[in-house]
Amino acid sequence: MASLSALQGRRLQYPIARRDDSVADDYHGVKIADPYRWLEDPDAEEVKKFVKLTDSVLEECDAREKLREKITKLIDHPRYDAPFKEGDDKYFYFHNTGLQAQNVLHVQHGLDGEPRVLLDPNTLSEDGTVSLKTVSVSEDAKYLAYGLSASGSDWETIKVMRVEDRKVEPDTLSWVKFSGISWTHDNRGFFYSRYPAPKDGEKIDAGTETNSNLYHELYYHFLGTDQSEDILCWKDSENPKHTFGASVTDDGNYLVMTIYESCDPINKLYYCDMSTFPKGLEGFRGGNVLLPFIKLIDVFDAQYQFIANDDTVFTFLTNKDAPRYKIVRVDLKEPGTWRDIVAESEKDVLESTSAVNGDQMIVNYLSDVKYVVQIRDLKSGSLLHQLPIGIGSVTGISARRKDTTVFFKFTSFLTPGIIYKCNLETKVPEMKIFREITVAGFDQSEFHVDQIFFPSKDGTRIPMFIVARKNIKLNGSHPCLLYGYGGFNISLTPYFSVSRIALARHLGAVFCIANIRGGGEYGEEWHKAGALGKKQNCFDDFISAAEYLISTGYTKPSKLCIEGGSNGGLLIGACINQRPDLFGCALAHVGVMDMLRFHKFTIGHAWTSDYGCSDKEDEFNWLIKYSPLHNVRRPWEQHPDRPSQYPSTMLLTADHDDRVVPLHSLKLLAVSALILNVLQLVAFHLLSIDLLVEQTMQYILCTSLDNSPQTNPIIGRIECKAGHGAGRPTQKMIDQAADSYSFMAKILGASWYD
Repeated sequence: MASLSALQGRRLQYPIARRDDSVADDYHGVKIADPYRWLEDPDAEEVKKFVKLTDSVLEECDAREKLREKITKLIDHPRYDAPFKEGDDKYFYFHNTGLQAQNVLHVQHGLDGEPRVLLDPNTLSEDGTVSLKTVSVSEDAKYLAYGLSASGSDWETIKVMRVEDRKVEPDTLSWVKFSGISWTHDNRGFFYSRYPAPKDGEKIDAGTETNSNLYHELYYHFLGTDQSEDILCWKDSENPKHTFGASVTDDGNYLVMTIYESCDPINKLYYCDMSTFPKGLEGFRGGNVLLPFIKLIDVFDAQYQFIANDDTVFTFLTNKDAPRYKIVRVDLKEPGTWRDIVAESEKDVLESTSAVNGDQMIVNYLSDVKYVVQIRDLKSGSLLHQLPIGIGSVTGISARRKDTTVFFKFTSFLTPGIIYKCNLETKVPEMKIFREITVAGFDQSEFHVDQIFFPSKDGTRIPMFIVARKNIKLNGSHPCLLYGYGGFNISLTPYFSVSRIALARHLGAVFCIANIRGGGEYGEEWHKAGALGKKQNCFDDFISAAEYLISTGYTKPSKLCIEGGSNGGLLIGACINQRPDLFGCALAHVGVMDMLRFHKFTIGHAWTSDYGCSDKEDEFNWLIKYSPLHNVRRPWEQHPDRPSQYPSTMLLTADHDDRVVPLHSLKLLAVSALILNVLQLVAFHLLSIDLLVEQTMQYILCTSLDNSPQTNPIIGRIECKAGHGAGRPTQKMIDQAADSYSFMAKILGASWYD
């Protein structure tokens, strides 16, 4: 077994990266160098030249193959999503037998019918990298419209299939992104959203481009026609960053359109009464007139989510004057009169609601990051029943307003998945287990879950889940994985992870999720407390979580690994800059690392609602203080009284990530490089990807080849034919977990237990 010190101290040979010191930007009178700007062009030959080192660091991670084997065995179990009903008697559901690359869509007549495969994405590519992104079944259940994504990209192509005989129709809709699919009740076609096709001569390699996504548009497609004949229903050339989504109401009469300008939970809301069209949508074919939408909400001051309508009386979920959300009703005949039917809770967050069983609704609350499910009256809002569920998360609620049966999936840290069937026809809702997912070799009685609350730097009470083997001794000896996100109103709730169960079972690791500010765990106030000029609260909360785990004896700095993805990758990048002494290891997945230029690429402009934008001087002043790319320091110079270095770090990205484009991770790696033998940056490639992972942290961290204290390795892992995370084949998920967690295990000195 290679020793930890050998891994951390060994010198690797690196080529010198080209550093262009002539590139700099003037931000409100402040000159900021960007010497690796050339990494922003994925098509540049210089970027495509891959400086091939080896994966020798990972080869020294003894647990790598053992983890791959254990995770493979644990994940090799049948998995199901909750079924959804369309038409009179057809049920659709996703299923994976265990190691299939992608989940398979099945259909059956009635709950007792024989299921058959409707659409198997695994047949669409040899390597499983084509995934099924969006599905929508026509009202009569005769047609399936579905969106396909290649290599994890956000781009998708919509196709149409006949449900009865699986015949794929010639309809092909391209340049679709950030879109739903909503059928009209005459079953003649559907609404969807897309971006304009590239102009003649304009080259866009969908999935690897960095161009800004602008000028979203709403269309209607008639079955059996070419995309060029689609009706343009709405566009807004004066606001190119706006995005549009539309859905048809349950009665088929109205089209409700939501308009977003960013990722903030605020939107405009327009509607269109399609029952007033003399010729239906046919009357708009071949014309240049947009649909006659009526502007119910025409300001960006709150979020409005459509729930149901009774003729002109509409019900919405909103955060208008209610940061923890409430349910309201309005009559379109009196658009100025809104009535609360479910008031904002004093503490809990009203997360979602769906109309069911005629005049009822199923309502999801988040109470201290745990789900509470209720049945309420749709018209009065009065509480009818609270469903008996455990401590965990509820996902995939499946029911239509006309259905008397509701399906939903429950999961937790120690529950792989239970799909419940709830009959609402009985006086008291009758809940039964419809399907239960079991994992061979997993015994939940071996583990324990705690939820604790700790004070952040400013005294704010922060919740955290801790998952560990039972009866562990709090003596600071345990490897610990601390995960966080903290942004965009997204809540981290309990969920089952086979890879983290393997860490706890075989490496004695403690797994923790810190519900830091910036998320949605306590509503919009919690979100805003970790956004814009208050973003530092996220990092303070996460650092305080680490300090709590150390002070209470769960772990110690040399045994603590931090992990996050996307906005959570930014979290990791900022925290290792601010407190490199506090962590032994860091895993940053697809992180937003260049906070001065993120808004210039793909959909990055939508994130300014959480981050701000460097184009504005006051916002530049807070971004430059924590931007991971611009705050790499020499820890031994910052704190000479406590010599330290950066923790061993793995930065993970993917070549088809068109959400957080790879240049973020590449430039941070590039800022870390140039010391070659001293800071052990490994440019590690998978399959045949050719990307030059140059080196910036090394440039900053080195003083000379002989006297730099920085010896911990920093590894760049670049996945080929993968994106931001969605649609990733099962084997790629297994490989990534084995690589990243074996690296963690090696660095933390974790011993393997069979």
